[in-house]
Amino acid sequence: MMIKIGNLELKGNIMLAPMAGVTDLAYREICEDFGVSLAVTEMVSAKAILYHNRNTEELLQTGDNEGAAKGHPIAVQLFGSDPDIMGEIAGRLQDRFDIIDVNMGCPVPKIVRNGEGSSLMQRPEEAYKILSTMVTHCSKPVTVKFRKGFTKETANAVEFAQMAEAAGVSAITVHGRTREQYYSGKADWDCIRRVKEAVKIPVFGNGDIFTPEDAMRMLTETGVDGIALARGVKGNPWLISRTAHYLTTGELLPEPTVPEIREVIRRHAELMVRYKGEHMAVLEMRKHMSWYTTGLPNSARLRDEINHVESIDRLRELIAIIGE
Repeated sequence: MMIKIGNLELKGNIMLAPMAGVTDLAYREICEDFGVSLAVTEMVSAKAILYHNRNTEELLQTGDNEGAAKGHPIAVQLFGSDPDIMGEIAGRLQDRFDIIDVNMGCPVPKIVRNGEGSSLMQRPEEAYKILSTMVTHCSKPVTVKFRKGFTKETANAVEFAQMAEAAGVSAITVHGRTREQYYSGKADWDCIRRVKEAVKIPVFGNGDIFTPEDAMRMLTETGVDGIALARGVKGNPWLISRTAHYLTTGELLPEPTVPEIREVIRRHAELMVRYKGEHMAVLEMRKHMSWYTTGLPNSARLRDEINHVESIDRLRELIAIIGE
């Protein structure tokens, strides 16, 4: 299924949603190999970019094969609450990314206390100023991700979506939980359906998509244009290719074999070393290997060893015995 976001045509309808500490360059490359239609960076502070924070450039790093012209569309996700700063940074980044996405759904207390992320769902007028200013300053499509609402009692996703469309946004992603839920409970797909019915721009549904069958149900039950995979794809990039195949053919491909899992972990680790150096690669691969190996034989014992790994050579040794 083709989706048009502004002047950009996606070849499919599966998005890799932004996840802090997960969707860095190395893992995006893995997911792009598995056929994701659109990948999004980890969220980045617009203010930090403005003030040249030394940690932000790594978050903005893109690969040689990323970009719509190379077949792998890439979006950057910004967060912030100052319309002028958000507009300026959107303009600065428009030549480096195909889409400028805005985070208005992050539930983390520090972000909320700063009046950013999901806090903006309580102040739609301010959110409108941010989005409309960004659209004015940027020739690339501007999109936004938000939640069902801040609380159950103040759930306003439909109105928020209509506001975003009026601001000139080209597509939206809706997570079917409120901020107070974080990631607990069940995502409200009926809320996502109502959002889709209320706007004309493309809508991506997000929340509780862990299998290809979940993805199909999201599409059929809500009518959304696309799906945004997040927690379900941690340690499981096969969810992307299996979902794409299932949506196209109705055939459910088998789960990956242990050798296939080992090979992807090996490639992921090598990419991490290339982009972050051995020390950071080893530290960050600990969590990824924990996700990759969930449910495999002796995975608990292996995870304990992984958490004490200090060199890439030892990591390679552990990868070789996964599943034994």
